[in-house]
Amino acid sequence: MTRMHKFLAFLLIVVSTNENLVIAQKAKPASAKAAAAKSDTAKYDREYALEATMLGFFAQDGARNPTLKANKGDKVRIKITNGELMTHDISLEKMGIKSKVILEKGSSTSINFVAKESDTYFCSVPGHRAAGMVGSFEVVEGSVEEKTVAGQIPMKDGQPLNLNFETGTLKDWTATGDAFTNPLVSEDPSPLHEKDMNIGFDGKYFLSSGGNVNYKLTGTLMSVPFKVTQPFAAFKVSGGALVDTRVELVLAGTDSVIYHITGQGRATLQPAVVDLQKYVGKDIFIRIIDKETGVSQIPYIANDKWAHINFDEFLFYPTRPEFPNELKQQDIIILPPLDPVLNAGLSGVKAAAAMTPPAGFKVTLAASEPDVVKPIAFTIDPKGRLWVVEGHTYPVRAPEGQGRDRILILEDTNGDGTLDSKKVFTENLNLISGIEIGMGGVWLGSAPNLIFIPVDPKTDKPAGPPQILLDGFGLHDTHEVLNSFRWGPDGWLYGTHGVFTHSNVGKPGAPDSERTKLNAGVWRLHPVTKQFEVFAEGSSNPWGLDFNDYGHPFITVCVIPHMFHIIQGARYQRQAGKHFNEFTYDDIKTIGDHVHWLGERGPHAGNFRSAAAGGGHAHAGAMIYLGNSWPKEYRNEIFMNNINGARLNIDHFEKSGSGYIASHRPDFMAMNDSWSQWLNFKYDASGSVWAIDWYDKNQCHSPNPDVHDKTMGRIFKITHENDKWVKVDLTKASDMDLVNYQLNDNEWYVREARTILQERGPNKKVHKALKEILAKNPEVTKKLRALWTLHVTKGIDDKELADLLTNESEYLRSWAIQLMMEDKTVSPEILKKFAEMAKTDSSPVVRLYLASAMNRIDPAQRWDVVEALMQHDEDKDDHNLPLLVWYAAEPLAALDMKRALQMAEQSKLPKILPYTIQRVAAINTEDSKKVLKDLNQKLGQSGSHEFHESQMLIGKLLSKE
Repeated sequence: MTRMHKFLAFLLIVVSTNENLVIAQKAKPASAKAAAAKSDTAKYDREYALEATMLGFFAQDGARNPTLKANKGDKVRIKITNGELMTHDISLEKMGIKSKVILEKGSSTSINFVAKESDTYFCSVPGHRAAGMVGSFEVVEGSVEEKTVAGQIPMKDGQPLNLNFETGTLKDWTATGDAFTNPLVSEDPSPLHEKDMNIGFDGKYFLSSGGNVNYKLTGTLMSVPFKVTQPFAAFKVSGGALVDTRVELVLAGTDSVIYHITGQGRATLQPAVVDLQKYVGKDIFIRIIDKETGVSQIPYIANDKWAHINFDEFLFYPTRPEFPNELKQQDIIILPPLDPVLNAGLSGVKAAAAMTPPAGFKVTLAASEPDVVKPIAFTIDPKGRLWVVEGHTYPVRAPEGQGRDRILILEDTNGDGTLDSKKVFTENLNLISGIEIGMGGVWLGSAPNLIFIPVDPKTDKPAGPPQILLDGFGLHDTHEVLNSFRWGPDGWLYGTHGVFTHSNVGKPGAPDSERTKLNAGVWRLHPVTKQFEVFAEGSSNPWGLDFNDYGHPFITVCVIPHMFHIIQGARYQRQAGKHFNEFTYDDIKTIGDHVHWLGERGPHAGNFRSAAAGGGHAHAGAMIYLGNSWPKEYRNEIFMNNINGARLNIDHFEKSGSGYIASHRPDFMAMNDSWSQWLNFKYDASGSVWAIDWYDKNQCHSPNPDVHDKTMGRIFKITHENDKWVKVDLTKASDMDLVNYQLNDNEWYVREARTILQERGPNKKVHKALKEILAKNPEVTKKLRALWTLHVTKGIDDKELADLLTNESEYLRSWAIQLMMEDKTVSPEILKKFAEMAKTDSSPVVRLYLASAMNRIDPAQRWDVVEALMQHDEDKDDHNLPLLVWYAAEPLAALDMKRALQMAEQSKLPKILPYTIQRVAAINTEDSKKVLKDLNQKLGQSGSHEFHESQMLIGKLLSKE
């Protein structure tokens, strides 16, 4: 309570004349300090002071996101003070006012306004409102102050029990352990807590199991049993929001816990209210537990000083008491215990030895500092060599000409698992974040640019200066720039991009009209035409991309659920911000049936406490293992590194409708080293896996260069006992050898050979051999490889692709659709065929590719295909199809409102009709209003409850006009 509230409570104390009742509530009068504060803020009728943290806004009395009240016309000031090193502000939703943004802990800002109507206050920093930084501001009539009734101290043998500690002793309590050896405190600020912490206790004493000073102490304190004589009770509690710092009410004689609550990670005592109606007449006792030492096993994570519990004043009440700062269980977000971490800051050799791979596997240190430092990206060339980017410039782009990044060429020349050969390809590069090799050179992400450096294969040196192919990539958040470069099966260079970096990409000198906006998703660049496009929008900060056996891409992300199946033209859940198309209305969510973090405080709070679920929310790297030497159980499984958990996670894909469900498999291995930070990993010609390790004490991005250790870095090699080292050089292979590599069980050969054939260009003998595979090979994945290689070498035309539209394999039919639509044009004949397929094709995968294709062509050409796709009732619960069909249908409303609504009215896919209604309403013309009124009348005449939601929506939209 505030001091004013305490004073009011004091005035309201009722002393009963019934000698069988003892009613006593501890109280203190308002202090001179409070009176001074009041005069200091005389120009405001109401002033509120809140502490801002990611857990919410907290009042001085401990209330989380308290309801702030004022009378109409009051001059109000809401001041926030930052409780952590984090960006925060405070905004009012209806009034549209916002404070300045604060960053440093202890810094303050405020908003001042005149109360006119009830509103919502919140933090406008992206993601913070969703994390829980939001509360209510209410304009009320009459008194703003809260009143509370008095409580009754429990009795035993006609005497009041010492449940408020006013005797200055532990009379009526029994202690075990050392936490309650000397637990009573009579000062505020408390000598057991930090000086700026307000306990807010009444009377002479409160109890603490050690406070922030002696938090390592543990123990248990139990009261004597006593009879429940009233239907409600309340007591005051604060301290750690931890599983093992809690207060329990226990049914005597049974050890059955009927109520329990923890603190919420704050010092101020708050009342917790207990409904005891079921237990009136029964005996209970209070058990105060502190089994949490707070000792962190991670060297750079401080001990948890909230590993204690504070308690005071247990009282009975005849009716449910109301407290403005009541601590409710649903407001407490309890953290699971810290994960044990065995090691930190190991040498490279010891780090490899500390890892625990499955039986039959071995981890070898291939290279470490000083031979390689800060490896941020890598790829493997056709000779089996690693091209590794050293990210010395990160996290801040250097002035032009002062970049410090370089590219190393590392090779294991004898198969012992160590990279014994080292060359420097080039240096003085700037903020490199992604690398791929092929098509005559090296492709690099160097925000704001995507650059190409031609390679002289004879000298392994640049054959010319860097060429800026694209510019306009943002630098707003340099760990969310373009990354994860990888050749796609269609011959395009793919990559990912984060949500908090805003890009406007185009060729150097291009005007805005020729640029593409991007701030989250997957992009691709054609290496020959240099055409750039966004392949799919959304997600958070993806730093991993790979393709499965069927050429389907997947990304791994952070913060939001981690796994997405990427479909051309799709829009996915975003960590923050809005989609570029305002009529998106909804987006496609994760395919994962799980997350890798624990707890209810959100993904960040689960860091270092989520080993049981996979380690945490942050992921880097993506590898769908398609090598040929590891046990079959790993093939087509996706591996990702869990940054905070220091372990390799595995997800298993199960086909479901048009896409997949990703399920958690047991983690492949733990690094057992909290400094481990594997950023990517790839299999090679031997089926073994190479992994780059940034290796840093700090696991989180910071724009401050001094936060990151720039002296360390490692490369590891994971081998299975089945792996056989081979020395390769596919650049010397003949064209026909490269064709035959398309049949290899190790996808490394398939991909490298395809890229070399693409670079060499069209060849009739190659095309003939590939068409033989496409026509006669019994395995669909081999047929797909032939198809993709024919496409990248210009060996298949639209007629041949059209013939594949009737192939028995859904994968060949769907890929034929995507490849035919690469240039975003379609002939009338093919469009007619697409419409027929949309009606009759039994495969949801094919229907998915048809919906994707419609998003690439002129809206006027989409009608027949889109309408047919809407008629598949079997797709109503599909993970992807309803929304992807909507994305294709959305522009049609602007072409013909009536036709779009008629089509939507007949749709068997969910949400198409309400979304189309919203889209037509957004046109906001007299014609659009008339069309909606006519539809509303029609739906009403149908008498069907099916359209009730749509009628309500139309009414709501029209009433806004």
